Amino acid sequence: MTINQKHIEALRQIVGRTNVLASLEETRAYSYDGTAMWSHLPDVVVLPTQAAQVAAILGFAGENNIPVTPRGGGTNVSGGSIPIKGGIVLCTTRLDRILEINKTNLNATVEPGVVLQDFQAALAKEGLFFPPDPQSFAGCTMGGVVAENAGGPSCLKYGVTKQYVLGLEVALADGHIIKLGGLTPKNRTGYELMMLFTGSEGTLGIITKISLRLLPAPKAEKTIVAVFDDAAVAGETVTSIIAGSVLPSKVEFMDNWTFEKFRGVIPDNVLDTSQVILLIQVDGLPQTVAAEAEQVAAVCKQTAREVRVAADAAEAEKYWAARRAHFSDISSRAHTIVNEDVCVPRDKIAEFIRLGRASAKRHDVPVSFAGHVGDGNFHPAVLTDSRDKEHYQRALQCVEEIIEIALNLGGVLSGEHGIGLEKQRFLKKAMDPRAIELMKQIKNVLDPQHILNPGKIWEEE
Repeated sequence: MTINQKHIEALRQIVGRTNVLASLEETRAYSYDGTAMWSHLPDVVVLPTQAAQVAAILGFAGENNIPVTPRGGGTNVSGGSIPIKGGIVLCTTRLDRILEINKTNLNATVEPGVVLQDFQAALAKEGLFFPPDPQSFAGCTMGGVVAENAGGPSCLKYGVTKQYVLGLEVALADGHIIKLGGLTPKNRTGYELMMLFTGSEGTLGIITKISLRLLPAPKAEKTIVAVFDDAAVAGETVTSIIAGSVLPSKVEFMDNWTFEKFRGVIPDNVLDTSQVILLIQVDGLPQTVAAEAEQVAAVCKQTAREVRVAADAAEAEKYWAARRAHFSDISSRAHTIVNEDVCVPRDKIAEFIRLGRASAKRHDVPVSFAGHVGDGNFHPAVLTDSRDKEHYQRALQCVEEIIEIALNLGGVLSGEHGIGLEKQRFLKKAMDPRAIELMKQIKNVLDPQHILNPGKIWEEE
């Protein structure tokens, strides 16, 4: 439905004049996310400051059959927050209060617009820890972290967001607010409805409050950097590390696209002739961390050209800063980056890298294979130019082949980015048709008019 001035005035009545953006200049910033391939202008952007306003907006949208696309920081890389049907973008960034941090119960309650980095900083002051740490942590919001079931490097040891969600408050498509879960780590009360909304990509409801389980912050950390001649050997080394008695908190994989960041720290002659860096972190009590770092370094020395254990936090930060710069560095090297997200079983890591690189060579397109290799989660980034149709088509063929390689090795379509618009064309290859049909039936129950984030996850027929 086309939005008119009366609709905009009605929305201003709900959230206030300053919380409605309707000009082209104002709405354009809400037409895209972290992907390179998708954009669509909303008709209007609303920024509620209270949960009741979120519910009222949904009630109004339902009465007028207007699409509503939820959005947090807009850092997602699946196209999930693109308002592909126009209508309302409901941005939660002004619902940004940390409501409680309870050190005794190891839990916290926040509104969806709290930025993850701010939340982590507040927890650190209390000696507490929320492990999921997507690379977008400086801008992503807690509502998005839950709606996308975000991951990150620390999820190897600590698990992804869904392992930390205790309770949710959700505004439904019909304008009602429901509370699910609670504050206790154990809760076996009926169906796990709360988990329907965790990772639902904003298609079933809009999260207005989140209660999370926390952990005590690790007392000590050690970082190990290992440089390898061969990507497959690095992959096999990861398998050897995990198969031992040490479970690192992070094992990150960087190929030679980002080696420049390590100049001055690793000898140039090693970097010039190597292919892969593994960046590994172990954490825990000081007395065990030292022993575990030594054991991981010993495993790496069996196959790596160069192995270093960071002497202190300052040296470790140089390595992790280089890792965090990977995506922005890659993004500056081509007009169009197709950044993918697949997971393979750990014992298939080396084979995935070998077959993926062969695909890139066959299609003659550059591909960077960085990722959270410790849990088999790769983010292959294909460098191309959407203005060059022939090259772009070869790049998309390579992307499709890499995804099929992951699926054929027993992997999954997405480790942490979700489906959104980016991967919906692959969903039928990755899921049982009956399971897709069940998801559609759940959608029909919770959002019978399909006003919530329409056009996402599966292809429309």
